[in-house]
Amino acid sequence: MSRFSSLAAGLAAAFLLSVPALAAPKPAFGPPPKWVTVAEAPEAPPADGAPAVQTLLDDNQSRLTPQGDAFYNRRVQRVLKPEGLAAMTTFGVTWDPQDEVVTVHSLKIIRGGKTIDLLGKGRKMLVLRREQDLERAMLDGRMSATQQIEGLQVGDILDTAWTTSGRDPVAGNRSYDMEGLRFPGVAGRYRVRLSWPEGTPIRYRTTEGFGTPKVMNVDGWTYLEMDAPRAESPKPPVGAPQRFRRVGFLETSGFESWNEVSRIMAPLYARAATIAPDSDLRAEIAAIAARTSDPKERAFAALRLVEDKTRYFFVGIGDGGYVPAPADLTWSRKFGDCKGKTVLLLAILKELGVPAEPALVSLGGGDGMNERLPSLAAFNHVIVRSRIDGKVYWLDGTRTGDRSGLEALRPPPHRWALPVRAAGADLEAIEMTPLDAPQLEATLSLDASRGLDLPAALKIRTRLKGDAANAMRQMVAVTPRADLERNFRQQLSGNMSWVEVEKVEWADDAANDAFEIRLAGRADLDWRKNPDLGMREYKVVASSQPAGFPRREPGPNRDAPFAVPFPYFVRAVTEVILPAGGKGFSVRGPSGKEVVGGMELTRSSDLAGGVARFTTDVRSLAPEISVTEAEAATRSQRRIAAEDSLIRAPL
Repeated sequence: MSRFSSLAAGLAAAFLLSVPALAAPKPAFGPPPKWVTVAEAPEAPPADGAPAVQTLLDDNQSRLTPQGDAFYNRRVQRVLKPEGLAAMTTFGVTWDPQDEVVTVHSLKIIRGGKTIDLLGKGRKMLVLRREQDLERAMLDGRMSATQQIEGLQVGDILDTAWTTSGRDPVAGNRSYDMEGLRFPGVAGRYRVRLSWPEGTPIRYRTTEGFGTPKVMNVDGWTYLEMDAPRAESPKPPVGAPQRFRRVGFLETSGFESWNEVSRIMAPLYARAATIAPDSDLRAEIAAIAARTSDPKERAFAALRLVEDKTRYFFVGIGDGGYVPAPADLTWSRKFGDCKGKTVLLLAILKELGVPAEPALVSLGGGDGMNERLPSLAAFNHVIVRSRIDGKVYWLDGTRTGDRSGLEALRPPPHRWALPVRAAGADLEAIEMTPLDAPQLEATLSLDASRGLDLPAALKIRTRLKGDAANAMRQMVAVTPRADLERNFRQQLSGNMSWVEVEKVEWADDAANDAFEIRLAGRADLDWRKNPDLGMREYKVVASSQPAGFPRREPGPNRDAPFAVPFPYFVRAVTEVILPAGGKGFSVRGPSGKEVVGGMELTRSSDLAGGVARFTTDVRSLAPEISVTEAEAATRSQRRIAAEDSLIRAPL
């Protein structure tokens, strides 16, 4: 749903000061706009230790006005090694022809002080409407112009420059831009230069590692500039939550607040979330209403209707990047993107008397959203927020396969949501709590009752819950049974070569929000003689345990917390049926509960009724831990890795 790609990519165009950009199916060619100050390319940084392609100049200039925004970019790069040629075979720009214009200024090779012009007024540029994400059910209508870079050699300098301009029809006179240090190695010069009419309410914010820009007013314009020689892109701290990994960025926004963003979007969803009196969707709604009066059951039935009877397909042509299609249109064509499916779900819930509203979220980028400047570009997804009996439920019509009722739906991992309301709303935290039951429970049963030197009968049961069960349910639905059985066997043989699988079964327990996979076969158990004790023993394969934390190198946010998988709860059980009812056998292994790196580790080792049983539970308690906790966890993990789980046979 987001149009941020056209802004953040910094692609190209001529700036139209007084009117919005008109439809532009082809790029223009010419000099940079007058407001651009063309930079001199500096001397190259030392080649020792540099990447195959070295950045000499990374220049980014933006002009932000109520009539539209323009973004100028220039890249001057030198090829140092043959390996760099493969990455520089083509030059290309992309843009939205509905409301953007692109202008290419230069495409040239500099060799030995001489310039070789490759652009030739653009005669060689191939212009296509390239829907590169059709296989992902996405249609955005963007155009691309590309040209092969002919004759490039090691030692050459490639100089490219382009501008893009336009006016976002939804954001109106509000501007947004994000710039960042994103080049490999050391650049000879990195420059950012933004300008807007003096008095325009534009704010800026930088993240760690970007530096401190200068602000000045000249001839009625406000300039924000940073010019850094020998600049190096900051490296994000390994293992940190996303908000700490967002280093080396400058963000500017003309939006007043998140409340304003909410108000701007509200009319778009209100208009679209209506159903015509003669719509055949009303028959589906009436059927739900006749089945139940419970608002929770109605809400879940509506969600299933949208999931099961409309497929996902993103439509981002023109205003479609932000504006939802009408509910009746999504229903009639039986497909829609997140906006269309959300509007359809809202319309159904409204008719059923279930309170609901749209909520903007970010897939993969929600952590730290409350620390960013407000903008439409912060969001790339929309879901439904419904409050029933005082509890908030988050419904996503782009999901598939939900079968277990509203209470089985876990809060999504987006961290923050912006409810869309006519009166406006502020960001709302999406609260997530630790799991109280395993999302995956794997039980390995080995029957060695016939003797230690004979193959043991094998049974493996893997029980999945929640989203894990739903994902497996979808895979089973679309994959031939023979292929699934083959995959299960091959995967197990790769991890457990001493196991031979003879039978594969599975069962969908939708009533309990679970899916179960059962494998049967035989296993060769390695009962080794312990010469020190004079007895045979079997070492149980190590069960699940918390992952380690890497040691960080110096850099921005080095002391940031470490991210922990959350929510997470996995149970691993190994049980061995012993000969002679287990008489004379003994077990040795860890037992007890401890917290390691934000993970609650619960282990038990026991022998009862002729069965040796080893259980390990790993459950995350919080989404992140401090550096101090991570260091302590690393020491604990070394100890845990050295702890054996053994079954000892009688002499």
